[in-house]
Amino acid sequence: MSVSGLPHIMEEDLMRAQVYGLLSVLLRSPPDTTVLNVVKAMEGDETPFGQAVAELSRLAQETSPDDITDEFTRLFYGHGAGGELHPYASFYLTGYIYDKPLSNLREDLSRLGLARAEGISEPEDNISFLLNTMHDLITDVHGQAMDVAGQKDFFDQHIGSWAVRFFEDLEGAENAVFYRPVGTIGQLLMAIENKAFTLAA
Repeated sequence: MSVSGLPHIMEEDLMRAQVYGLLSVLLRSPPDTTVLNVVKAMEGDETPFGQAVAELSRLAQETSPDDITDEFTRLFYGHGAGGELHPYASFYLTGYIYDKPLSNLREDLSRLGLARAEGISEPEDNISFLLNTMHDLITDVHGQAMDVAGQKDFFDQHIGSWAVRFFEDLEGAENAVFYRPVGTIGQLLMAIENKAFTLAA
């Protein structure tokens, strides 16, 4: 079933895109009041995914914005020793920032007519940018038609090869409280996508 107002997007694809988009926003910067209000209003269910969503919603309601900002800083601040985690494909795949995975990604983005926004210094292989790119490829916001095969190729090349390990590290990070269920949701999304792309192949 397609979504009203977005006739080319199936409902299940819109749901995928929404999860990619939410994770991207939460991993880009500390969530502002608008984002936190969205998270607070989310409801879960009895599934593992639903339970993780419910836990994230509960933590959004019970944790102060200042504490979430402090947690984000301790988890991700800087490229060096300042942050507990380094959310970059290059780091997870080679152990270095600004390595071959980033140059490969930039080549693919160029072919797709995509690029990071002006004024953004973060390298494009950071997890937030990649998740947002998947959101955009699913919803076709840039007018770049991307079928399931194309989505699978981008996912396999730039996300599936390392993001599960990142989300596992996030879930288990010493400084993670609010972001612990973000790690859980990310792992579950990666598992769902891997299964769906395998079945679609």
